[in-house]
Amino acid sequence: MTSPAELPPAGHKVVLLTRRLPDAVEARASRDHRMVPNPEDRALSGLEIAARAAETGADAVLCCAGDRLDAAAIAALPDRVRVLATFSVGTDHIDLEAARARGLIVTNTPDVLTDATADIALLLLLGAARRASEGERMIRAGAWTGWTPTQLMGTHVGGKRLGIVGMGRIGQAVASRARAFGMAIHYSNRRRLAPELEQGATYHPDPEAMLPVCDVLSLHFPATAETRHWLNAERIGRLPPGAILVNTARGSVVDDAAVIDALTRGRLAAAGLDVFENEPDLHPGYRDLPNAFLLPHLGSATVETRNAMGFKALDNIDAVMAGRPAPDRVV
Repeated sequence: MTSPAELPPAGHKVVLLTRRLPDAVEARASRDHRMVPNPEDRALSGLEIAARAAETGADAVLCCAGDRLDAAAIAALPDRVRVLATFSVGTDHIDLEAARARGLIVTNTPDVLTDATADIALLLLLGAARRASEGERMIRAGAWTGWTPTQLMGTHVGGKRLGIVGMGRIGQAVASRARAFGMAIHYSNRRRLAPELEQGATYHPDPEAMLPVCDVLSLHFPATAETRHWLNAERIGRLPPGAILVNTARGSVVDDAAVIDALTRGRLAAAGLDVFENEPDLHPGYRDLPNAFLLPHLGSATVETRNAMGFKALDNIDAVMAGRPAPDRVV
C-alpha cells in the first residue's frame, strides 16, 4: 500500500481507492488528489477499508460494489472521511442508515452505464435462447462432429413477448433493443411511462398479472429487503412453460434454488445471468446446468463506461471537497 509520504505534496485531499480502477481514472485521481491506490487489487473487508482510511488520513473513500460497508465499518471510518463515493449505481453494499446517522455523504454513478448494461441483457437473452454457451463448450471440448438438423435447437426470439420488471433507463434501453428483434414488449413499473417513452409497450400495474404473458422475463429493479428473492418458485410457476429468465439487476432478487430447480426440470427453458447472490460465490448448482448462460458481472464492463463511472465518482468527491453539493448524492 502507498503511504502518504510517497504521495504528491500536501495540500491536496487524500482519496482512498479500495480497488484498482481504469488507468484514466487513476491518472485523474492522482493528478487532482493525494491518491492512495490498492495496487494488489485485493478485495478488502469493510473494517480493512476503515483501517486504511485511518492510516492514510483519507478525506474520501472511492469504493466499489463488492465492498461490504456495514454499520460497523462505517462507524470505524475516521471522522476525517467526509464522502463515500461508490463506483456503482447500486448502493445495497452500503448501510445507508448508518452513513446518514454519521453524517457521511454517499454518492453513486447513475446514468452512464445504461447502454452497456442493456447490451449485456440482450447478449444474455440471445445467448440463453440460442444455447450459445452449449455450442461454445462443444467446440472447445472438441466434441463437435459436424452440423445436424436437430443440433442445439434453441428459441427464436422474434415474435416472443418480453416482460420487463422495472422500466427505468436500463429497462427502456433493453426494450428498444428487443424491438429490433421483433419482440412484443410488456412491462411493469411503479408508474406508467409517458406514451413517447412507452412506445407501444403494454403496461401492467401488477407484475404478478404480467408474468403469464412473459415468454422472456428480464429483471431491472434494485435489491432491497422487499425485493430479495422476488422471483421465487410461486412466481416462476406463473410464467409460461419454457420461459427464459434474464437478470442483470442484482443476484439477490431471484431465489437461486427455485431457479435452478426450474431449469433442471425444464420449467424454465433457459436463463441468462450476469449477477449472483453472494458473488463471486454463486450457487454451485448453476455451474452444471447446460441451459444457464452465465457471465461474471460484465454489465458495465466497457472501457468507455468504466471510465465514465470513475470520472463521475471523482466529480462527486471534487464537489464535496470544494463545499459544493454532490451531483449524485444518495445520502
